[in-house]
Amino acid sequence: MIFVRNFLFWILASLATMVTGLTLCCLIPFPDAARFFVLKLWRNFCAALARCLVGLKTEVRGRENIPASPTLVLAKHESAWETVGLQNLFIPAVFVLKKELLKIPFFGWGLFALRMIAIDRSAGRKALQQLLEQGKERLKSGIWIIVFPEGTRVAPGEKMRYKSGAAYLALKTGLPVVPVAHNAADYWPKKSFLIRPGTITVSIGPAIPTVGKNDAEINAAVETWIENEMRVIAPRRYQAEVKPPL
Repeated sequence: MIFVRNFLFWILASLATMVTGLTLCCLIPFPDAARFFVLKLWRNFCAALARCLVGLKTEVRGRENIPASPTLVLAKHESAWETVGLQNLFIPAVFVLKKELLKIPFFGWGLFALRMIAIDRSAGRKALQQLLEQGKERLKSGIWIIVFPEGTRVAPGEKMRYKSGAAYLALKTGLPVVPVAHNAADYWPKKSFLIRPGTITVSIGPAIPTVGKNDAEINAAVETWIENEMRVIAPRRYQAEVKPPL
């Protein structure tokens, strides 16, 4: 039954994504609020599908740590769930992503219409300038910016070197950064057709001030909080690290 339920989930979610992507493109001439309203409908529909068909739920810890005004969110990167789940916590929000994603039919068209911050990773310093210019504009418009400092999705229990792009943007804007840890890959692994039932735990940390710090210090503070929190919300992943007593 889990295979059948997943098959139905992906069929319905794909159809919803196609309709949403086309609708968002039609709404490009209109204010951002119109497109984010359509995005909200898509998010809620996909979340309801995952809950009802697959049995995937979400528990959120640390809601009280969400600042009153939009700022930078630096999150663990390991599951497609993030596309839906994180945008239900920080509203409205855009992701920092690689520009190649904009070429995906329907899904990429929707990303373009929503004015996601698409970066050319091969551009070096120019990419940082793109991030800074677009990031400042989105924040000024009252939009959260969600960044994945690891740059690519990682397998459960693993981590990549945290890149400094988000820390650079935080440094230039003087805004605090909000770290987010989650164990979504335990139920919705990357590049996996099967989504397993269970409850994803999301933990939102206290905002980390950036004034008076350099980008390396900001990055280190974010990495330390996220990786330590992962051991709290997903302890089974790290059991091998615990050595038995002699």
